[in-house]
Amino acid sequence: MSKTFSGKELIRALRRLGFIIDHQRGSHIFMHNPDKNISVTIPNHKEIKKGTLHNILKKVNLTIESLKELI
Repeated sequence: MSKTFSGKELIRALRRLGFIIDHQRGSHIFMHNPDKNISVTIPNHKEIKKGTLHNILKKVNLTIESLKELI
């Protein structure tokens, strides 16, 4: 994985997939997809760590390649 992703980029991609912002607590944004009933927490940081990104992508059933296309 050569490119790093920011919290804003990840939020933009998830909104295109139907996620809505539920609420925010500090620098973490809680998003929910009412159709699939999935909730994820996105850290609103300049760079999301590799492990955190992979856990979020696994939870929403998304690959790095499809994430790059959404951004």
